[in-house]
Amino acid sequence: MPPSGENPPIVKRSRLHLGRMRKLSPEREALLAGKLPGLRVALGESESLDPATLCEPPARDVWLEIGFGAGEHLLHQAREHPECLHIGCEPYPAGVARLLACMGDAGNIRIHDGDAFDFLSMLRPSSISRCYMMFPDPWPKKRHGKRRMTRMEVVGQLARILKKNAELRIATDSGTFAGWMLANMRRCKPFVWDADRSRDWREPREPYPPTRYELKARRCGRAVMHLNFRRSGDNGS
Repeated sequence: MPPSGENPPIVKRSRLHLGRMRKLSPEREALLAGKLPGLRVALGESESLDPATLCEPPARDVWLEIGFGAGEHLLHQAREHPECLHIGCEPYPAGVARLLACMGDAGNIRIHDGDAFDFLSMLRPSSISRCYMMFPDPWPKKRHGKRRMTRMEVVGQLARILKKNAELRIATDSGTFAGWMLANMRRCKPFVWDADRSRDWREPREPYPPTRYELKARRCGRAVMHLNFRRSGDNGS
């Protein structure tokens, strides 16, 4: 973590570890070819993208979801909050195709189908009003530490791009992941854990349709934790 007042360096490097991906149906392949290009936020030469300008007129608030899976939560938020621009990061083509198949004519969604860390690195400081991570892969093995979204370089980028008083909302069924995230967020002074009682982390801040992963976790008897953080101070804090 850089000293207080310094922004982390903007870097572009892929850390995707996708493993084996199932073959898509011709219909889903056609969706990716026909619909995704008009919604894709690609990495460009600029290292200071203002995400509000990805729609016309520019959005007053931009919400980001890192790892949207099949897109259930992202689509719900886009429909509930049409005044916001919603950007989702998801590297798996199957998840992107599923979102495209379900989103209809929703015009307030944009998609980055590559490495989320690279996308964070290119965003302008203080440009995101809210960020979600819904059940990110905990990568529990020690050798996988560089893949975790809990690592300090990710936390530093989140502190850089989130506006003052912006929220970071994380849902997980992994106690290990939750512990790592709490420890690293406490090391990053701009973030405050927004919880006064147990209900604040046992229940979501706002109701939403559970994702397929969340339903599976609950069927297996795993408790779901909702960690809510607020970005205090300005971007130079």
